[in-house]
Amino acid sequence: MKKILLTSIIALSAGVIFAQGQMGNSDMENWEIVVGSDVEPVNWNSFLTAQGSLSGLAANQIEKSPDARPGSTGTSSARIWTRDAGFNIKANGVLTTGIINMESITAADPSNNNQSLIADPNFSEALTDTPDSVVFWAKYNAASGASQARMRATLHDNFDYTDPETGASASHVVATSEINYTPTTGWVRMAVAFNYSGPATGNTHVLITFASNATPGGGDVNDEVFIDDVELIYNTGNVSELTDDFSVAMDNSQNVINVLTKNAPTGDYEIYSITGELVQVGKISSSIPFDSKRGMYFIRIKSEGRLHTYEIYKN
Repeated sequence: MKKILLTSIIALSAGVIFAQGQMGNSDMENWEIVVGSDVEPVNWNSFLTAQGSLSGLAANQIEKSPDARPGSTGTSSARIWTRDAGFNIKANGVLTTGIINMESITAADPSNNNQSLIADPNFSEALTDTPDSVVFWAKYNAASGASQARMRATLHDNFDYTDPETGASASHVVATSEINYTPTTGWVRMAVAFNYSGPATGNTHVLITFASNATPGGGDVNDEVFIDDVELIYNTGNVSELTDDFSVAMDNSQNVINVLTKNAPTGDYEIYSITGELVQVGKISSSIPFDSKRGMYFIRIKSEGRLHTYEIYKN
């Protein structure tokens, strides 16, 4: 619950240094006792700290798991799961930077939501920077292969925004990043682009929520999601630095990927969606036509026996 906002320091070629906001405790390594012996990850909240007329019916649906994602320098992740809440109700596990409101026994009732309480830093996350995407690692085990877990991040202005949106919340949205995903085979890295369609401008906070099912009350009891290493990505100008000899830049106005090299570019490329679908292949050139739907993609370039994979953002 205790809030920590981290910043990443970026050094530019011109020597300029600036900070960009990140989520505190994004690797789910630090936990604190909040109720009895039950714990939550620092900087994140669950049903243990819910509010509302039915908050007395809340139960623990989160734990510190030793199942960390492959390649992690940490030793833990956050596990959330769906439980039988009685009355023929399934309660999805939730992990959020805001607070959970519990007001109705009907799971889909909009009064059950997650909310940024901007006056309380324990239940809101200040962020004035403008990231391009959210990247996180997830492992989703579900009884049905058709079930979908959910991640939604909303940049909003100085308002107690709710997810799902209620009342005036929709008019305070600056950008959203959202994905519903089916059960995974082990750990999967997901990159989800922000859509800066407003209608608001000038975000002051971000509300991020993970749920064990995209449908309130959906899925099956004991469906579980493991979350690790949440990161905000900032690709200024949609440029990804590759090596001393390479860089790429997505030119959204011309729908082309510019490949910048000291010498004439040679080799092959492949472009993948965030779900791993191969969407385009070809020979490297200084300007690669790429007119696909909005989102984050991975371009893999093989040149002179070396293989590089990095992100581009198509808006």
